[in-house]
Amino acid sequence: MFDFALQSAWLIPLLPAIAFAVIGLGTRQNKHLSAKIAIAAISVSFVLAWSVLGAVLTNNITVEAPFIAKTVWTTIGKIELAMGMLIDPLTVVMLTVVTTVALLVEIYSLGYMAHDPGMGRFYAYVSLFVASMLGLVLAVSFFQMYVFWELVGLCSYLLIGFYYYKVSAREAAKKAFITTRIGDFGLLLGIIMLQIYVGTTDFAELQLQLPHYIDVSGTGLLTVIAFLLFIGPIGKSGQFPLHVWLPNAMEGPTPVSALIHAATMVVAGVYLIARAFFLFNQIPIVLEFIAWLGAFTAIFAASIAITQRPMKRILAYSTISQLGYMMLALGVGSVTASMFHLMTHAFFKALLFLGAGAVIEAMHEEADIFKMGGLKERMPVTCKAMTVGVLAIAGIPPLAGFFSKDEILAAALEHNFFLFLLGSITAFMTSFYMARLLFVAFYGELKDDCPAEETNDFMRYPLVILAGLSVVSGIWGHFFGFGEWVRFGAPVHEGINFFVASSSVILAAAAIWLAYAIYVEKRWSAHGLAAKWGIFYNLSYNKYYVDEFYALVRYYGCFMVARILYWIDLNIVDGAINMLAKLTGKAGGTLNKVHCGSVQLYVICFYGGAIIVMGYALIYAYKVLTMAGGAF
Repeated sequence: MFDFALQSAWLIPLLPAIAFAVIGLGTRQNKHLSAKIAIAAISVSFVLAWSVLGAVLTNNITVEAPFIAKTVWTTIGKIELAMGMLIDPLTVVMLTVVTTVALLVEIYSLGYMAHDPGMGRFYAYVSLFVASMLGLVLAVSFFQMYVFWELVGLCSYLLIGFYYYKVSAREAAKKAFITTRIGDFGLLLGIIMLQIYVGTTDFAELQLQLPHYIDVSGTGLLTVIAFLLFIGPIGKSGQFPLHVWLPNAMEGPTPVSALIHAATMVVAGVYLIARAFFLFNQIPIVLEFIAWLGAFTAIFAASIAITQRPMKRILAYSTISQLGYMMLALGVGSVTASMFHLMTHAFFKALLFLGAGAVIEAMHEEADIFKMGGLKERMPVTCKAMTVGVLAIAGIPPLAGFFSKDEILAAALEHNFFLFLLGSITAFMTSFYMARLLFVAFYGELKDDCPAEETNDFMRYPLVILAGLSVVSGIWGHFFGFGEWVRFGAPVHEGINFFVASSSVILAAAAIWLAYAIYVEKRWSAHGLAAKWGIFYNLSYNKYYVDEFYALVRYYGCFMVARILYWIDLNIVDGAINMLAKLTGKAGGTLNKVHCGSVQLYVICFYGGAIIVMGYALIYAYKVLTMAGGAF
C-alpha cells in the first residue's frame, strides 16, 4: 500500500483540483453536495498523504536520497521545463500538515458556513487553494513551485475577498494580492537569473551544479539571486515590511483565516527557503539577514498584538510573529527547528483561529474581546480548546510549542546571544497577549446581554482534535527524532537545553500571571497602564503607523509624481508637438497663397522667376570671364 501511495502522490493535489472543477462548473448552487465533494476529495488526499509518510519511513527515503518522478512539460529553445514530484521528509511534513488542517477546516466549515448562500463557492475556492498549496509542496523545481505559488496568491485573493459585497473585504483582497506581488516579482527575477546563469531551476540539479558554479564564478551573483529569491517569502510569509496585508486578510471567513494563517499560504515562504536551503547555506550574509529580519519581525508583530482588541487581529499579528520565529531558525541554520515549529504552529494556530471563529459567530459577529467576558460558562468546550491553544503557543510544557519554540531559541543562542534575547522577549510578549485574549474573553463577568452558546458538532469536533494535536505533536516530534529526519546536513540529535527551557517557561509563566493580575484580579488598571505608557501604547495600537506611512508614500510617491508627469506630458511633450503643428500650419497657410488658381499670376511668377535666374546667370558668367581675363 505504501509503495502505491508513493507512486500515486500526484493524486494528492489533483483530487482537490478536480473537486474545484466539479463544484465550480456543476454543483456550486447545491451547497451541501459541494461540501460533500470537497470533503471527500481532501479526505482521500489526507489518506494518501499519511500513506506517503509511511512509504517514506519504510523505504528509507531521506533528505539525501529523495524520491523524484518528473516529466518534461514544455521546451523553450534549449530549456526544458519539467513538472513532477520531489518527495522526502520535508515534503511529507508539509503534505500531512496541510491535508490534516485542510480536512479539519472543511469539516468545521460545514457548521460555520451552513447559513451562507455562497457555501458552494466557498468550497470551490478552498479546494483550489488546497490543491495549489499541495502542488507547491511537491514541486521539483523553482519553476513548478512558482506556478503554484501564483495560484496560491490568486486563491488568497478570492478567499479574502469572499464577501465581495463588502468594501472592506474587496480592499483587503486587493491589498493582499498587490503586496504579495511585490515579493513575487523579486522571486521571479531570482528564478530567471538562476536559469540564465546556473542553467537550471530544478532542485536536484541545482544542488549538484552549485558547487561547480561557485568554484568557477564565485558567490557574488549568487548573493544577488539569493536576496531576490528571499523577497518572495518576505511577501508571502508576512515579514517586515511586507507584513501589512496579513492582518487585513481577516476580512475573509474565519475558516479561511485558519487555513491561510496556519498551514498553507503564509508558510509557503518558510518552505521555499527550507527546500532551497542548499543554496541559501552557501551565502552566509543572506542567512544572517534572514535571521535578523525574522527576529525583528517576531518582536515587532508581538509588540503590536499586545494592544489590539479584535480577536482575529490579535491572532493575525501573532502569526506574523511566529513566522518571524521560523525565519529566525532558518537564518541561524536550523531547518529542523523551523520546520518543527511550522508543524506545531499549524495545529495550535488553526485551533486558535477556529476557536475565535466559534466565539465570534456565537457573539453575532462581535470580535472585540473587551465586549466579551465570562464565555467559559456558555462555551466550556471552546474555552478548554482555546486554553490548550494559548498554553501551546506560550510554550508551557508538555504542549507542542514548548518543544518547537525552545528548539528555535536554543539554535539562536548558539548563533548569537542578541538573537536569543530578542526571541526570549518575543516569547514573553506572546504569552502575555495570548493570555490577555483568553482571560478577557472567557473569564470575568458574563455580560447580561451575552448571546453566546456552545457551537455545533461540526465546529466543536475539529477543535477537540486540534487541541489533541497541539498536545501530542511536540512530544512526538521530540521523541521521534525530528532533527534526525527533517534537517539539512548532518542529523541533529535533539536534546532539551535546560537553560533555554527553564528561562522560557519562567518567562511564559510570568507573562501569564501578569495578564491574570491585570485583566482578572484587576491589581492594575489596564486603562491606567495605557495612559501611563501613552506614546508607546499609541504606537503599538496604531501598528506603528506603517499603513499610514505607505499611504503617504502612495500619495506623494505615486499620485504626486503621476500629476507632475501628467503636467510635463500635457504642457511640454504635447506642447512641443502642438507648437510644431502650428508652425507647420502657418507655413502651409503662407505658401497656400501662392496657389491661388490665377493663370495670369502664374505667368508673371514664371517669367519673373526666369528673369531672376537669367540675371543671376549673366552676373555669374561675367565674373568668371573677368577672372579668366585677369589670369591671361
